[in-house]
Amino acid sequence: MQRTSFAEMHCSIGQALERVGEWWTPLIVRDLHLGLHRFDDIAENLGISRNLLTRRLEALVADGIVERRAYQQRPLRHEYHLTEAGRELVPVLMALMAWGDKWTTPVGGPPVRLVHDGCGAEFTPQVCCSECGEPVTTADVTSLAGPGAASGPGTRVLARRNGGASEES
Repeated sequence: MQRTSFAEMHCSIGQALERVGEWWTPLIVRDLHLGLHRFDDIAENLGISRNLLTRRLEALVADGIVERRAYQQRPLRHEYHLTEAGRELVPVLMALMAWGDKWTTPVGGPPVRLVHDGCGAEFTPQVCCSECGEPVTTADVTSLAGPGAASGPGTRVLARRNGGASEES
């Protein structure tokens, strides 16, 4: 099945999904974060076909989310590690996991517990204001046009409502 491309969508969420929105990608990033770095280990853990895993890893490398590191020369073999961009994606996946734990918990309860290394406490990820540290919800956030606001796919109606940029030709 061919998926829709968001490459032309003028929206940060659309652009992020263009890079990490394929179904297997968050699970591959999760596995890399959990310490699975070798191709065979990732393929076995996910039950993913080798061809599909190869394509997903190639795309993640091309997008700067994962890097390949040779660990053996003969035959040449690589490990896969998260780049800075990949490591910064992990808290997003933790927030998605928290949503899943609350709304779609697997039988038997959440399969993973998160412990903050800094204080040793088990925690539930949440989105907080970068300025005051308070948790935020949809009820207490206002979205305004940003410096890159433009009217186009994914932002056309919002731009019109906010008096944003004029229609592009």
